Amino acid sequence: MHQLFGLVLAHKDLSRAGDLFSLEDAEIEGSLSEALEQIRIISSAADYQSNDNDQAVVEICITRITTALRETASIERHGRALVALWESCLEHNLTPSGRDEDAPHAKIASDIMSCILQNYNRPPVMALAVPVAVKFLQRGNKELCRNMSSYLSLAAIAKAELLAEHTETIVRSVLQGNWMLLRVLPALYEKQPRPIRARLPELVAPMAQLDPPEQLHLLRLLHTVARKRELGVLRECLPFLFAHLRDPNHSEVILNILLEISSYEPAALAPFLPMLREIGESFPSLIGQTAKIFGAVGHLDEERARASLLYLVNQLANMEHSFHHLLLLEIKSLTDSFSSILGSQSRDIYRMSNSFSAIARLLARQLGTDGTAAAARSKSLALHTLRVKGLSSEGGTDEDSGDIPAGISFSELCLSQEQQQEPCGVQAKAGPLGSCLLSPHSAEQPQAGSVPGLSPEKALQGRAEAATGPVQHQDKLYLHLKENLGKVKEFVMEMGRRIPIPEQCVIEDSVQSCVAKLFFSCPLKGHYCLYSKSSFTLVSQQPPLWIHIMFLFQQSLFAEPLSMHSSSVQVLRALWEKTQLKGTHSFETAMIQNTFPHQKDLESVQMHLEEVRFFDLFGYSEEAGAWQCFMCNNPEKATGMNQDGQPLMEGRLKEKQVRWKFIKRWKTRYFTLAGNQLLFRRGKSKDDPDECPIELSKVQSVKVLPKKRRDRSVPRAFEIFTDSRSYVLKAKDEKNAEQWLQCLNVAVAQARQRHSREATTYL
Repeated sequence: MHQLFGLVLAHKDLSRAGDLFSLEDAEIEGSLSEALEQIRIISSAADYQSNDNDQAVVEICITRITTALRETASIERHGRALVALWESCLEHNLTPSGRDEDAPHAKIASDIMSCILQNYNRPPVMALAVPVAVKFLQRGNKELCRNMSSYLSLAAIAKAELLAEHTETIVRSVLQGNWMLLRVLPALYEKQPRPIRARLPELVAPMAQLDPPEQLHLLRLLHTVARKRELGVLRECLPFLFAHLRDPNHSEVILNILLEISSYEPAALAPFLPMLREIGESFPSLIGQTAKIFGAVGHLDEERARASLLYLVNQLANMEHSFHHLLLLEIKSLTDSFSSILGSQSRDIYRMSNSFSAIARLLARQLGTDGTAAAARSKSLALHTLRVKGLSSEGGTDEDSGDIPAGISFSELCLSQEQQQEPCGVQAKAGPLGSCLLSPHSAEQPQAGSVPGLSPEKALQGRAEAATGPVQHQDKLYLHLKENLGKVKEFVMEMGRRIPIPEQCVIEDSVQSCVAKLFFSCPLKGHYCLYSKSSFTLVSQQPPLWIHIMFLFQQSLFAEPLSMHSSSVQVLRALWEKTQLKGTHSFETAMIQNTFPHQKDLESVQMHLEEVRFFDLFGYSEEAGAWQCFMCNNPEKATGMNQDGQPLMEGRLKEKQVRWKFIKRWKTRYFTLAGNQLLFRRGKSKDDPDECPIELSKVQSVKVLPKKRRDRSVPRAFEIFTDSRSYVLKAKDEKNAEQWLQCLNVAVAQARQRHSREATTYL
C-alpha cells in the first residue's frame, strides 16, 4: 500500500487524510484494493457508527479511491474489493436516524453505488455488482433504494441478462411501491417472463396511483407481453386496458397494444367493439388504429365483416381526407375476403369514382344503409379541384367547388391521378433520383406529405403525367421544358445530393409576408427509423425558392415535359400564387425566365438546413440515392444502441447555473445520454438542485446559442428546451459540442418516435 494511504488508514489520521488528494492518481492506483480492504475492517468495527473521526477518514478515503478509479479507468481491476466493501454495508443498519441524516454505512453504500453502477456498460463490473445491488432494494432506506433503482435501469439497458435471475426480487420491490423499477420490467420480460407473467394482474392493479411516466412503463410492459402473444395472461388485463382507453395520455399506446392482439387473436376484442366505436368518435385522430382493429375482427366471419364495414364506411364519409386511404384499404380488404357482400359490383365501386365521398355513398347503399347525408360533408378539396371535371357515378355533376388549399398533403393527389386516364402511347422511364425516393412501402400506401405529382405505380413504371397533343404544343412551359429537359435532369441529380426535397409544403401567412412550412421524412422507414411516422419540420422565409426546387424535382421524374395542365403543376402554381404580391411574375413566367435557381440561393438553403441541424439527422445515401435518417444510413449504430444498449454519449459538460440573476457561473457535471434520458451526476453541494433526469421525449428543441463570431455552424454552447425549463450546456471544444449535438438530436428524434408509437423498448 502507498505509504501515505497506509499511514492515514492505520492511524485513522484525519489531519493527514486531505493530503491524499495531492498524490497523482497513477501513484496510488496499485494500492486501491488493499486500501478498500482496510476501510472494510475500519467500518465493521463495533464503535464505527458513533466514531465521527473514523467516519470522516473513511469518507475522505473513499472519495479519493473512487476518483482514482475513474481517472485511471481501473475499476475492473479493483471491482472485487470495491464490491466486497459495498456488500459489507448490508450487515449494518442503513435506516436514516430521527434527525433525517443518513446512517454512516448508508453513506458508504451510496458513494460506492455511484462509482460502480455508472459503469453499467461494463459487463464484468456489472456481473459482480448486480447480485449485491438488488439486496439493497429490501433494506428500508428509501433514498438509497430510489437511487439504486435508477442505476439498475441503466444496467438493464446495457445487459438485461445480468438482472434476469433477480427478476422475482425486482417484481417484489415494484409491488412494494418501488415504481421506478417498472422501467426495467419490459427488458426483463424478454429474458425471464415467468415471474412477471405470474404477477401481471397485481402489477397492473395500481395504474391509477402511478405518475404518467410510470404508467407509460407499465403499458410498455403490456405491449411487450402482447408482442410475445401471451394472450392467456393478457385476457384478464383487457378490461383494465379498455378502462384506461379514454385517457388521452395513453389512448394511442393502449390502441397499439390492442392492435398487436388483433393481429393474432381478434376474437378476444370482438366484445369491446362498441367501446372502440365510442373512442373513435371521441378521438378522431385515433381512427387509423380503431379502423385496423375493426378490420381484423371483421375477418372472423361474414356477419362480423358486415358490421365492421358499416362502421368503416360511416367513418369514410365523416373523417377528414387524411384518413381516407387507410379506411379504404381496410374496406377493400374485407370486401375482397367476403366477395359475396358486394358481389360483382366490388371492383366497379372502387373504379367508378375518384371521390372518397362517392365511394362511401355507393358502399353504404350496397350495404343497405343511408349514408348519403354524411357523405355532401367530407369532399376532398384536393381531389375535387385536381381531377378532370366530369359526371359523378350517379350521372349528375359535382356541386362542390373550391380552390386548392395553401397547404396540401400530396398523397391524395397521387390517388386522384391513379384514376385519371393513362397517357396515350407514352412509356418513358422515370429519372433515377425520382425512382429511388419511392420505396416499396410508399407504393403500397402513399404517406401523407409525399412529393407532389405522381402515384407510386406510375413513378415505378415511368409514365409521363400528361399526354402529348395540340394543347401541349401551345403551352409555353411545355415548350421551354422540352428544350431544357436534359439540363433539368442533370441539375436535379446534382442538386439532390446537396438539398433534400420536402414531402409536403404548407404556405402560411406571417407578420411581414408568408412562409413555407416544409416537412421531411425518411423514405426507407427502417425498424429504428427516426422519422417513419413523423416529420422533420422546417419553416422557410423563401417559399418561391422551395416551390421552384420542388417543380424541378417533379419534372425530373418524367421523361416527357410537364405542362401547365399537369396536376402537380397546378398544385405548385396554387402555392406560388399564395406567396406572390400583385404585379410579380406568374408561376409560368418565373419558371421560364429562370430555369434554375441562382447558386447563392441554393447556398442559403444549405446554410439554413445546417443552422437548424438538419444534417445531424439526415444524410444523403449514395447507395440508396436518397436522403435518409441517421439510423437508416447507419444501421450498425442502430443495432448497437438499441440491442446492446450502449449510451449514445457520455462525458463532462459545463452547465450554466443561474439561480440568482446577478450570479452566472458554469458548473461541471458528468452527463450520460442513454435511452430516453439525459442523466447527470448530482454533486455534493447543498446548492445543487435535486432534479430528475431530462426525459428526451419531452425535449422541444436543441438549439445552438448565438455567438459573437460569424461562423454559427461551429457551436460550443447549446441549450435544451423542455416544456418546463431550459438547460444551458457547454462542451470543452467545438468538436465535442458537434458530437453532443449530433447524438442529442438523434436521441430526441428516437425518443419522440418511440413515444408516438410505443412499439419498441427503450435503447
